[in-house]
Amino acid sequence: MVTESKLEERDTTALVVGAQAGDEQALTELIAAHLPLIYNVVGRALNGHADVDDLVQETMVGVVRGLPGLRQPERFRSWLVTIAYRQLQQHLRARKMTILHRQEQPAEVPDPSGDFAERTVAELMLTGQRREMAEAARWLDADDRQLLALWWQEATGELTRAELAAALTVQPKHAAVRVQRMKSQLDTARGVVRALQARPRCAELADLVRTWDGNAGPRWRKRLARHVRLCQRCGPHQQGLVAPENLLLGLAALPLPIALSETVQAAIGAKTAVPVVLSAGHGLLSGVQSLLTNKAVAATAVATMAVGGGFAYAVYETPAAPRTDAVIAAPTPTVRSVPTAETAAAPAAAPTASATPTRRPAGTGVSRADFYVAPGGSDDGDGSSAHPFGTLGKAVAVVRPGQTIALRGGTYRMSEPVTIATSGTAKQRIIVSNYRDETPVLDAAGVPADKWAVTQQASYWTVQGLEVMRSRSHAWVCRACTHTVFRRLAMHDNVESGLLLRDPGTVGNQVLDSDFFNNYDPADAGRSGLGLAFRFGSGDGNLIRGNRAFGNADNGIDVGSFASPVTIEYNWSYGNGANRWNAANWQSNANGFMLGGGVSPVPAAAHRLRHNAAWDNVNDGFADGGNAGAIELTNNTAYRNAGTGFGLSAAAATARSNVSLDNAEAVAAGPGVRSSRNTWDGGSWTVALFRSTDPAVAQGKRRPDGTLPQGDFLVTGNGVGASMVER
Repeated sequence: MVTESKLEERDTTALVVGAQAGDEQALTELIAAHLPLIYNVVGRALNGHADVDDLVQETMVGVVRGLPGLRQPERFRSWLVTIAYRQLQQHLRARKMTILHRQEQPAEVPDPSGDFAERTVAELMLTGQRREMAEAARWLDADDRQLLALWWQEATGELTRAELAAALTVQPKHAAVRVQRMKSQLDTARGVVRALQARPRCAELADLVRTWDGNAGPRWRKRLARHVRLCQRCGPHQQGLVAPENLLLGLAALPLPIALSETVQAAIGAKTAVPVVLSAGHGLLSGVQSLLTNKAVAATAVATMAVGGGFAYAVYETPAAPRTDAVIAAPTPTVRSVPTAETAAAPAAAPTASATPTRRPAGTGVSRADFYVAPGGSDDGDGSSAHPFGTLGKAVAVVRPGQTIALRGGTYRMSEPVTIATSGTAKQRIIVSNYRDETPVLDAAGVPADKWAVTQQASYWTVQGLEVMRSRSHAWVCRACTHTVFRRLAMHDNVESGLLLRDPGTVGNQVLDSDFFNNYDPADAGRSGLGLAFRFGSGDGNLIRGNRAFGNADNGIDVGSFASPVTIEYNWSYGNGANRWNAANWQSNANGFMLGGGVSPVPAAAHRLRHNAAWDNVNDGFADGGNAGAIELTNNTAYRNAGTGFGLSAAAATARSNVSLDNAEAVAAGPGVRSSRNTWDGGSWTVALFRSTDPAVAQGKRRPDGTLPQGDFLVTGNGVGASMVER
């Protein structure tokens, strides 16, 4: 049986190259690793129709047939999804023509699976709005249903936006437009579903339904949607819809037939599906066709199932630790001496097109550890200081609660992603740290673009003194983590983000004294590349303190789609959205602090902000992004932003003692804002209020302990605005 860990031992590109060279095991693993993705894309698009297995078979046969001609092995996933998407299009066109030819009069093609609501809801055990969304999906056009299937995989992290766009054969920005239109149609259909399910039903709607033939197609969707939109009784059903992202992220993958597991295990074990050489017309193709015809390969993904489980894999794999609202203190190892020296360079200053920040301080690291990792080490070693491991992945696989991993200085050139799955405990935290004052650099440029460099699915960790750079996706993603401390980190020049904490159950984490900069997606011209983010999740007790986010293509610090309050204090966010890469068609609207947006509807989260500063961002300093929550803003400063200093049009915010000067607009305050002692509340305020407007010190070296540099930049000294000193 090919286990999930076995599938991860060889990255996709290596598997493709091996399969093209005739490596039997490589081909088997390649098919096994990607079958769940294709099964879900096809299964979602066809709503569980009986044709799913056949279409998956045709897709995989096409993959094997075309594999010898794939000239860019690193683009295998995009190529694979594109083949599946084209098969879907051909299948649905052929089905539509067959139905039309059988009818005397042209008619609307009915949904290919009329039992979608009953079958899928039963299989996935959806409740509430998930059930409504499942029902609404059958109202979408075939093209939108295919796009929903692809986007579902993107929302769960299985596909990147670039891969989705490649399947559609459009640019990422055009894919974004199509996704937004599809989501709009889905929300419209969700309103219709709610109205139809309401009891008692609106009398006018009941009359309209009496003439309905039960066909969930675009013609009736438009008629019913028009009624819902205009009807005073039905209109409220379109309100209070949870964002599709939040609903989809809680769904398990489509189940694969468990009865096929023994067949596929036997086939893989006997290697009956692969002959010696992969070439067009070779016996390999017929072997795979035979295997697929028996639907054995379609069950290969059961290799990733838990024993006795019913799903191929789950979206959430690590249970959340017991919830607590207490904000934990950053731990210090009790049995290890910790030096205080710090000897590294700091980021450079202003985010101009030519400026490239240098490495930030490593901070204080551990001087003793249970396991050591060094660039010249070997994973065949024992992890001692004399025989260190060579990769972080090996160390996190063997570490146990209460133990410490020390990374020696130097560059670690990653070729495969790292997954952290072992949790510590409240009394026995796990620590991964730089060694003394050395600077370990994780260079993730070699990790496939469809993988996050580091995925953490564990709690009670302390991660400190590391630098992570050049990931072609997200650098470090913490999924449903609890009570984890990130401090003295530098995460830069990554594509999607530096550090992302996400998913429900994200509780009691701290991000401290770290720098997130120069993150940028070349394929998205300013719309991607976050510094630090809490998104697509919820959980209490999270703290962001003492960080800098600067020079990112998108928002500096983003908690927009996080549904619970986050405490944000003594952070600086500056120069985000500047086109330092000289990219064509630049479209950034980056904010310093993004407090809403990202999903629809926007969660009403009462984030708490104090003593933060935002300057020189291309859009707002602080933006509520449609968040109607009771945001608290006290002693914050917005200076010289190209948009609004404080964009609070939607929030029921309380704003006290804030400074907004030299921005395009001081404030955009909605009727729910309670405002007092802010510079926009009265009086004549100018930049002369500040002791200094020179950011050189603030944008320079951190102090030896890793905290923010001290100076007079933006300091007022009169109790308004950010103190600019971390206390």
